[in-house]
Amino acid sequence: MRLQIACQDRMGLAKEVLNILVDHDIDLRGIEFDKISKCLYVAFPKIDFEPFQQVMAAIRRVDGITDVKTTSFLPYEREHNELVTLLRILPDGVISIDSKGHILTANQASLVDLGLAESDIIGQPVQSILKGFNFVKWLDSKEVTGQTLKLTGNNEEFVTDILPINVTDEDGNVQLAGAVVNLKSHSRLGQQINAFRDDNNESFNDILANSTSMRRVIREAKKMSQLDAPVLLQGETGTGKELLARACHDASSRSEHPFIALSCASLPDNVAESELFGFSGDAFDTKDTSGKRGIFEQANGGTVFLDEVSEMSAEMQTKLLRFLQDGTFRRVAEEKEVKVDVRVICSTQKDLSAMVQEGEFREDLYYRLNVLSITIPPLRERRMDINPLANHFVQKFATELGKRAPTLSKSCLEYIQSYPWPGNTRQLENCLYRAISISENDILEQSDLELPCYSNEFGYLDEGFEGSLDQAVKRFEASLLRKLYPAYPSSRQLAKKLGLSHTAIANKLRDYGINKKSTKV
Repeated sequence: MRLQIACQDRMGLAKEVLNILVDHDIDLRGIEFDKISKCLYVAFPKIDFEPFQQVMAAIRRVDGITDVKTTSFLPYEREHNELVTLLRILPDGVISIDSKGHILTANQASLVDLGLAESDIIGQPVQSILKGFNFVKWLDSKEVTGQTLKLTGNNEEFVTDILPINVTDEDGNVQLAGAVVNLKSHSRLGQQINAFRDDNNESFNDILANSTSMRRVIREAKKMSQLDAPVLLQGETGTGKELLARACHDASSRSEHPFIALSCASLPDNVAESELFGFSGDAFDTKDTSGKRGIFEQANGGTVFLDEVSEMSAEMQTKLLRFLQDGTFRRVAEEKEVKVDVRVICSTQKDLSAMVQEGEFREDLYYRLNVLSITIPPLRERRMDINPLANHFVQKFATELGKRAPTLSKSCLEYIQSYPWPGNTRQLENCLYRAISISENDILEQSDLELPCYSNEFGYLDEGFEGSLDQAVKRFEASLLRKLYPAYPSSRQLAKKLGLSHTAIANKLRDYGINKKSTKV
């Protein structure tokens, strides 16, 4: 139990309170006087209600005490817990040492950085953990001042701030009580530098590119960003086409103007037309007669990003082609032409040239869009980018969730390196977000990543597969025959279709119980 006692600051008052506790055979756990609130705080074990009431009454009778009430914590307990919480959530490693250089406390971040457990580090000379500086000689020097050094621990280099802890006594004399050691790894320093360098806009600096193929993409995109011609970004789903489009906009002379994105796959024709070109007040039967500006008009001077342009209908392709020719368009239900200055960046995960050959995409629009083209390689073809991306996402999501960023185990890193990532960077990002949200461990293992089995040849595989290869073949064979039999409803027709003998097909149909009755819908 804890009491907050409002009182005068007079000699002997605390002794009288303590005598009351002694008289009632109560063990004192803590006592503190707060000069700001002018309150005396005492802590003792929980006692029964009746003796507690007697203690409260006795304390109130002490001369100079104006009020007594229970409290949840002593001031030093709050300060201690506040400090512990702060140290726990700090992303940088913090170690406290005494005046002899022995470690007193270490936060979780420092334990992870140094690869040690708390029991392995507390009480040990800091000299044995961090190499490159004589802590003992520094602590014994006449004038102990702060230091910033590059030290080594756990075979990793850290930029280290070493700051003395000084305590001033009542006579004004300063005594050295120890020091605080702050560790910053290379990755942590890189994050802080990028935070200063970049603003809230996406830029090429936000795109991690260690692989040769991705660095080439960035080089080409930087050059194209300075031009005004349309850009066509091609690549599988999740490769980062919109991120690259935003980077091109931010690096261009249009960066001070809007960047507006629209998914062509998510809107029907009538909605897409009004979204792109706007509509007059008379276009629809509504009370609103003001009309609406479309995306092209809103983005005047800036960039419009059309995601999955291959999903546009033939009618919308025609309207887009006309706009690209001279920058003019008409709002829906309006005859007046509007002219704007907008750069168009399009993306697609489909093969537009093949769609042109099949008559599914306008040839003239394809050539109009394909002036400047960039193909973003899938993640499986740029393995050097996987681990840096994974570490980036781990740090990002841990910060968002208010957690200490876990490390990826060796087996986990090997696993994500070998996985084909059909969803590319987006799939990697979503997978790690789920793992960090659920896991409470400091190390992420392969088992923490929930990923379906996948191969480039067969796509997603059934993880619950049971049985032998022969059984699997028979299940597939039975399924195929059931699907084909309604279209070829005799053993002779089906045998001719599959290139087998009439007898072989008849036997298989009998074995699998397939007949006109079993396949009837």
